[in-house]
Amino acid sequence: MSLFSIKNGGDMKKLLNVGGSNKTVPLPIQYADFENVVLDIDPKYKPDIVHNALHLKDLEPQQFDAVYCSHNLEHYYLHEVPQVLDGFLHLLKADGFAHIMVPDIQELMRVVVQQNLEMDDVLYQSPVGPITVLDILYGYGAEIEQSGQSFFAHKTGFSQTLLVKNLQQAGFSKIYNSVGNLQITVLAFKGEPSMETLRLFNIN
Repeated sequence: MSLFSIKNGGDMKKLLNVGGSNKTVPLPIQYADFENVVLDIDPKYKPDIVHNALHLKDLEPQQFDAVYCSHNLEHYYLHEVPQVLDGFLHLLKADGFAHIMVPDIQELMRVVVQQNLEMDDVLYQSPVGPITVLDILYGYGAEIEQSGQSFFAHKTGFSQTLLVKNLQQAGFSKIYNSVGNLQITVLAFKGEPSMETLRLFNIN
């Protein structure tokens, strides 16, 4: 993916990194020139904002150019997802966008059936260790056990269609989405996407 420097009136653009733990966790290269503001529910990571994403409307509106939410939305029940997405819209500027990644449960089910996998079979190796079918469905078991915190558990799951439907119902105007490697990725725009942002993500 190409890298463009996005500036606004000489000021650095602001990214809200929802559930991002802390700033040691790398971001996609597209955000190299954004100010990375980390919001997380767990104070032990020392994020910039300790807050539950269910209550984003408590924060000042329209202060971010982008919201990055990588493998966090599935930590909320399906009936809570509209409230989280409404919070994203509340915080985004008029030309802002949300960049969301979640596990692809529909693809996971296909792989499990096709390969005749058991729930504790390892799907792949990650930097934190082996990831099983159960880890994708219900959250990374080792982290939940070691932390003793239920907020690390997964409370819902998405297909590509279900995620896009939720974003449309929330009021996002334009949604680009893709799937691959057991993951759904979307760029959802509050208003009309700028050519600058489309170029940033190589969207034609």
